[in-house]
Amino acid sequence: MKLGIISDTHGNLAAWDTAWDLVLHDADLILHCGDALYHGPKFPPVAGYDAGALAARLSDCPLPILMAKGNADSEVDQLVLRFPMQQPYLFAQVEGLRLLATHGHLMSPDDLLALGEQWRLDYVLTGHTHVLAHRRRGRTLHLNPGTPTYPLSPDPALRLRTCAALVDGVPHWWDLDTGEEITVPLVEVEQ
Repeated sequence: MKLGIISDTHGNLAAWDTAWDLVLHDADLILHCGDALYHGPKFPPVAGYDAGALAARLSDCPLPILMAKGNADSEVDQLVLRFPMQQPYLFAQVEGLRLLATHGHLMSPDDLLALGEQWRLDYVLTGHTHVLAHRRRGRTLHLNPGTPTYPLSPDPALRLRTCAALVDGVPHWWDLDTGEEITVPLVEVEQ
């Protein structure tokens, strides 16, 4: 089973299309961790920005999409999407995997990992930071797919336009500019 994971598209239709063609098209389910349509006041619109067309593409997606509401998502955005943005958490159990997706702006990743342990989650999925993450505390893994639009990693080697997938429960990330799968080191977090 393949679960596509994306976040922080920020209205960039071209970025969605690239992620779709490279990673998401053959997923069984797509999880979007929020900030879908609006570029926000911190970022100028990028080439490929077309929030209305992206809303239509997401709404017409032939695969099911589950979406957490991000800090840049609004009630107006919900009016143009034909599926609900869930907040503050999106909880799913898919073929034995217990997943929580949230944008990541309301709790720190460490607090979310602690919550994941308490709720016996396999994965906590976040966006918001635009930085790839692969962390574990006990049984719970934290995954941030990065962003296909505005990468902000402090490590230049990881300042890439990306998305991710869980393939049979194992995380994978892709560089959307090269099409190559990339390795994101696992960081163990103390309990």
